[in-house]
This record gives sequence, C-alpha cells and structure tokens, in this order.
Amino acid sequence: MAEKRPIWTKSFINISVSTFFIFVVFYALLTFTPLYVLNDLGGTATEGGLAVSVFLLSAIIMRFFAGMILEKFGKKNILIFSLFFFTVSTVLYVFIGSFTVLLLLRFFQGIWFSLLTTVAGAIAADIIPPERRGEGLGYYGIAMNLAVVAGPFLALSLQPYVSSQAIFVILSVIMIIGFFCALAVQVDEGSFVKEQKHKLTISDFLEKKSMPIATVGFFISFAYASILTFISVYAESLGLIKAASFFFVVYAIAMLLVRPFSGRIFDTMGPGVVIIPSIIVFGIGLISLSFTASSWMLLLSGALVGLGYGTLLPSFQTLAIQAADKHRSGYATGTFFAFYDSGIAIGSVSLGLLAGFAGYSNLYLMLGVFVILVVFYYSWIMSKDRSSAQQ
Repeated sequence: MAEKRPIWTKSFINISVSTFFIFVVFYALLTFTPLYVLNDLGGTATEGGLAVSVFLLSAIIMRFFAGMILEKFGKKNILIFSLFFFTVSTVLYVFIGSFTVLLLLRFFQGIWFSLLTTVAGAIAADIIPPERRGEGLGYYGIAMNLAVVAGPFLALSLQPYVSSQAIFVILSVIMIIGFFCALAVQVDEGSFVKEQKHKLTISDFLEKKSMPIATVGFFISFAYASILTFISVYAESLGLIKAASFFFVVYAIAMLLVRPFSGRIFDTMGPGVVIIPSIIVFGIGLISLSFTASSWMLLLSGALVGLGYGTLLPSFQTLAIQAADKHRSGYATGTFFAFYDSGIAIGSVSLGLLAGFAGYSNLYLMLGVFVILVVFYYSWIMSKDRSSAQQ
C-alpha cells in the first residue's frame, strides 16, 4: 500500500493561514462598514448597504477575468500582487474622510479580493495531493468558515471600546501578517500550459466543465444569503438577539466536528455520500429556523446549518476543480466563486424583498424546502456527468 502524501506542508499551512486572515478582514469589514457609515460618516442605512454591495459587485465582475489573468501572469505573481493591493486598500480605510471615497475604496478592494481568493484557492488545490483533494480542501475551507465567526466577533467586540481608525489599524496589521505568510508559499508552475492566442470565447472567462456544479453552488449560496444577511434581524424580532451572537459560534463548532471526517469520506467513498446528506441537513436547519421560538432552537438551527452548509462549500469547490484540466484550476476556481458570489449578492437583495412580503419565518421555511429540492438537481447533474464519462 502506497504511503499517503502529506497535506500539511509548509506551503499549505501558509496559504491556509493567509486565507484565514484575508477572510477575517473581509467579514470584519462586511459587518463593520455599515456601522462606520452610520456613526462616523453620518450616512443612512441604505448607504451602508451600498458600501457592502459595491464591494461584491466589483468582486463578481473580476471573477470572470480571474482565470485569464492567472494564466497570463502566473499564480504566485498574482497571489503576491493582489495580496499587496488588498493590504494597501485595508490600510487606506484609516484615512477615509467621505462616503464617496469609501465607495471608491470598497470597489477597488473588491477587485483584489476577487483575484486573491481565486488564486489562493487554485494554489491550495495544486499543493494538495490529488488523491486527497477532498480532505485537503475541506481543511482549507475551515479557514474561511472560522473567519465567518472571527471577523464579525473582532469588529463588534472592539467597536464599543476603540475608535473606527483603531479597528482599521488592527485589520491592517492582520493583513500585513497575512502578506508575509503568502511570501513563504511555493507554487509549482512547471506544468503550466499557456494556451495559444485566439479569438475570445466563453472559455477565456469561465471553465465550462465546472459550470454544472457551480450552478448547484449558486442555489445553495442563494439560500445561505438569508443566514448572512437576516439572521440577526430575525433573532431580534423573536427577542433572541443575545442568543444570535452565539449562532455562528455553534455553527463553527459543528462544522469543525464534521470536517475532518467529511473530506476523507469524500475522497474514499465519493462526493454523493457527503454532499446529498449535507444538502438535506442544511435544508432541515433552515426549516428549523422557521419554527424557532427559543434560544436553544436558534442554536440547534445554527448547529444544523454548520453541519450541512459548512461541508458543502469545499465539496463543491473540489468538484469544480476536479472537473477541469489541471492547468485550468484558476478558471475552475474563478467560475465556482463567480456563481457562489452571485448567489450571495442576488439572495441578499431578492430575499429581503421576499421577507418583507412573507415574513422571515415563512422565508426560512420556503428556503428549507427549496434547498432539499436542490438534491434532485445535484443528482441529475452528477448522473449526466457519469453518462458523459462512459461515452
């Protein structure tokens, strides 16, 4: 029996730590920026939402060009270049003086965040031994999932005690550490294949082989937008705002408990054994939210969402990368996150309108049923893929 090649190499540890810091800053700013607009810039809630949306807009647009840029300039170059400008843009928050400048900075930073997260995911996938990619990307995904808790917790814990500028300085220091971690990442681009010049086609922007699983990711992230955007508002309407602060803590604990096993099962028994139960558990978590009337029910829902959704993101990313040729891992990662980010952005807007019409309880019930139905779409996608492979 061949000895398993290691996942936890120096480069993998450094790219994972750097990614954790990137997403800590991302989620901290996502949570804190609307408060900053209201309290420091004298803006409105609508302007606070716009400051979030403009970042996502530039990030989504750049996803479609990320694969082409990685192919032209190389992954290590883009990692360092984009991380440098993401770090610089974080430092610039300290000097903001107006809402217009903030919008421009948010748009500028979204560009580099998009490139950065695309190339970091592609590099992580390349570093991991192919036979352990499900397990390895599962561990890599922990960095992003933990940041969902750590980022908002850091910003909201500091906000009552220090100035906004002090928070921006702390986030800048975090990014500088993340930048130096990335410098230590070694990228093997010896098998790098540069395609000949040709007329632009969809393949220059997206990886067609990764699009089917990316659409599944879109539907799941669309539903997950209801958690990111409305969970605190829903909990406040139920008089459970104190318990809501622990929602993502329970989510993270549940995710951490299952992650070491789910990745190994993915690699040894196949993706369906992990993905189908995870989609169902995520759907049940959303349905349980719709019936929540107490703190323990809210936290139970958080655990179910963590068990389900926390496993799906790295699983989908693994399938997207495995579907593509090795030298197009950047295109595959960019394609997946273009669909994923679009689901979050579209869900944040459209589900807010639906919640205003139907109420949050009914919204989570409908989304829970919707997510469970995604199982049938995923099964159809995979059966088509198997049929194509056999031909």
